[in-house]
Amino acid sequence: MSVNKVILLGNVGKDPEVRYLDSGIAVASFPLATSERAYTLANGTQVPERTEWHNLVLWRGLAETAEKYVHKGDKLYIEGKIRTRSYDDQAGVKRYVTEIFVDNMEMLTPKGTSTGTFAPNQPASSAAPQSQPIVEPARDDNSADDLPF
Repeated sequence: MSVNKVILLGNVGKDPEVRYLDSGIAVASFPLATSERAYTLANGTQVPERTEWHNLVLWRGLAETAEKYVHKGDKLYIEGKIRTRSYDDQAGVKRYVTEIFVDNMEMLTPKGTSTGTFAPNQPASSAAPQSQPIVEPARDDNSADDLPF
């Protein structure tokens, strides 16, 4: 038995590049950055932050979803499989590319806060929203209401 499963939680490095095959199938690709925080060892040695870049490949419906809703800077949760392929470059040198073929994607950036997107439900003016007075319901002086459960 073997398992090829990748789980990533990171930030999108650039807007997805989406292309459509002759058969109409969508394929999206974009980089995702994951970072390990900097820390200090017990002996005082400082270990700097380390960022790893992952090449994501999405197919069909996931690719179309990414095209519409995923933008640079968004936070994503990704599940997929790791695949490595090789090709010969223009100089004839064999090159290797490691990619994550995405099976599941969850967008974690709140709607309307993503970089470069316009939220149509938000007012375009920069004026502060009108505050509504807070009205608390009338309370009876019943000691049973003071129970914490």
